[in-house]
Amino acid sequence: MHRRARRLPAARGRSPTAARFETIRYAVREHIATITLNRPHVRNAQNSTLILELDRAMHGAAEDPDVRVIILAAAGPAFSAGHDLKAVVGQEAPDAWRLLRQTPEGRLRHERELYMEKCLYIYHLPKPTISQVQGACVAAGLMLACMCDLIVAADDAQFSNPVLRMTGAGVELLVEPWELGQRKAKEFLFLGDPIDAREAWRLGLVNRVVPRQQLSHATRALARRIALLPPVTAALVKESVNHAFDLMGKAHSFKYHFMVHQVMHGTDTAQRALAARQRAGSIQAMVRARDGVRVVRTGSSARRRQPRQTR
Repeated sequence: MHRRARRLPAARGRSPTAARFETIRYAVREHIATITLNRPHVRNAQNSTLILELDRAMHGAAEDPDVRVIILAAAGPAFSAGHDLKAVVGQEAPDAWRLLRQTPEGRLRHERELYMEKCLYIYHLPKPTISQVQGACVAAGLMLACMCDLIVAADDAQFSNPVLRMTGAGVELLVEPWELGQRKAKEFLFLGDPIDAREAWRLGLVNRVVPRQQLSHATRALARRIALLPPVTAALVKESVNHAFDLMGKAHSFKYHFMVHQVMHGTDTAQRALAARQRAGSIQAMVRARDGVRVVRTGSSARRRQPRQTR
């Protein structure tokens, strides 16, 4: 008989009501914690609330002796469209975290504490973690998925990091060289084009590709098998594998790129791009205007027309 799913216990010193979530769902069954990003109306774009709630849920799962494996899933058609930048482009009022970005020091703190450190907690969490990815997995969404030990992808999954096309230096943690290899990582980042689930599997980015309708079942079946391992065995071997990559320079690589990311923020190129983004109202509109891409409408359909190439 399956155990009934239950809510995450309240943190010490807090009421049970405080443990309720606005932007994620949390359930434990068969020694498996499933944490589901739950902002499908914005393709699970990660705002401050989602990141903080996800971090709280991950800590709760890590501290729960009944949890042996953690699945990171997402509601709706997409895993995550990346960081929610509406406050940056002026489409909504900034929260306290966004207000930190008014100074370089505050921006450094914001991105280090909210983006970098919260992701690395998942990477180092002493329990096996599995990302369950469908649809778009973009930029910070890809960064988040890659913090997990395994990735199971639906056959409709699309992975991309178009941030260089937006003039940024990728995202806070540059996972691509470790996930794709040197040359494919450069191509992936320079072009910003998505790769589909099968290509992601071929390159080693994902472990398994399954039909979309079987994604949850296949991920859970994998988690159940891993949950049979003694927890101490899984924790120690996970730490040893991560340590092997640290010896290859992965931890230093992450730290170096994070500072590159900060330097890029302060360049004239980035400042002009931010101003253009704010004028256009969205990143997509800014990129289309910059690249000369216009939408051609014929009846009820629409298609993009690329600028004519000239020599």
